Amino acid sequence: MTDPRTHSPFEDAQGIAYGGMMAAFGIVILTHLGLVTGQTAGLAVLISYMTGWAFGPVFFVINLPFYWLGWRRFGMAFTVKTFAAVALVSVLSALLPRHVGFATLHPGVGAVLFGMASGSALLALFRHGASLGGVGIVALWVQDHSRLRAGWVQLGFDAVLFAVALAVLDPVTVGWSFLGALVANLVIALNHRRDRYIAA
Repeated sequence: MTDPRTHSPFEDAQGIAYGGMMAAFGIVILTHLGLVTGQTAGLAVLISYMTGWAFGPVFFVINLPFYWLGWRRFGMAFTVKTFAAVALVSVLSALLPRHVGFATLHPGVGAVLFGMASGSALLALFRHGASLGGVGIVALWVQDHSRLRAGWVQLGFDAVLFAVALAVLDPVTVGWSFLGALVANLVIALNHRRDRYIAA
């Protein structure tokens, strides 16, 4: 059984670096295709499309209010690691497009690649006691203080987010976006063991 508390600082650092890089790469694919996703990253992407603001700063600022809940729910180590992961994704998502480009990328293939990259990123972060903050933390807080399960809270948030996306983007783009989010969630569902890593 793997406990994130047994990892060395170096192991945590490389896990968070990997997770941050893969999450940022997924965002590069997503935004190149004009797609959206769920959770806090999806909200940041949607805001960036609607306002023209860069994803990185929006994602970083959106997550700021959630760290207090993360501290209360998971403690200091989780909160510090999550802050580091979010900061890394915010910076790398701005830097990577200068070094990565796509001459040809079909939306369906891009959606699947995004889902795999983001899913593996979150698996790495979960294994090392971190996350990408936001909605997941709120969902767990709601679960602690009500009869609503965290999964339903996250699903409800994503349903609202995709409904808003339908008002801003065309249905085909939202459909490809849903495919990407589905793949990411399947990667996590099939590979993440909450009893072995963190309850997030």
